[in-house]
Amino acid sequence: MPELPEVEYAARIARAACQGKRIREVRSCHPSQRRTLPDVVARTLAGDVVREVRRCGKHQLFQLASGRTIHVHFRMTGDWSVGEAAPPVHRFARVILDFDDGTRLALVDTRALSHVSVHEAGESPLPDLGPEATAPEFDAAWLAAHLARRRAPVKPILLDQRVVAGIGNIYASEALWYARVDPRRPAHRLSSDRVAAIVAGVKRTMRKALAHPERYHGADAVRDAVRFNVYDREGRPCRRCRAPISRLTQAGRSTYFCRSCQKG
Repeated sequence: MPELPEVEYAARIARAACQGKRIREVRSCHPSQRRTLPDVVARTLAGDVVREVRRCGKHQLFQLASGRTIHVHFRMTGDWSVGEAAPPVHRFARVILDFDDGTRLALVDTRALSHVSVHEAGESPLPDLGPEATAPEFDAAWLAAHLARRRAPVKPILLDQRVVAGIGNIYASEALWYARVDPRRPAHRLSSDRVAAIVAGVKRTMRKALAHPERYHGADAVRDAVRFNVYDREGRPCRRCRAPISRLTQAGRSTYFCRSCQKG
């Protein structure tokens, strides 16, 4: 799933492609998208103008001149395709936005899991989110308060968007490596120093990822082995202590870590 850095990159693409433009037509091209963006709603968007495109956590918000908001969540495999509003239509296009200047922004998604919906003025399209991983509000005091009474392992808790918005499976593993914290450690047993180290690790991970916000697809093993410290590097040497990287499953997802130097 794309996380904060990748969604920020996608929002920049969408902003450059459509901000300030008038919508000519919006189409839902797959049954799964028509459940959240039915044709009758999509047709009402014609003639509206995209005033702003912004990102909140992993969510993209298209603010329209009418006051309405188009809410986009990529889920696992969504992405943007930019081109001309003319045939051929991308094979995996799920929602298409055509503009008066002849350009097109298409949401492409091989698995059709992405979510697009329209919300009236004054309605919040967002779920309950904690502070963003890059925000000053996400600090050791905030995280300590949300870990203190939770006995679950710390890594799955970092995936809870109510605790910290924008971080997902990849960067949670990376942040815990920077913090030298075992992802299996019960959250309530972490010392204040370890909690502060996790916050610092999250922010360091986000800074690094935002500098090069490429999408992770797992197809280029050589590139990703260089890009990440632990994620998808099972059996490779730890960059810090040279012990082999381990993998385990937590909450149905792969967690990568170093058994030797992630002790806290």
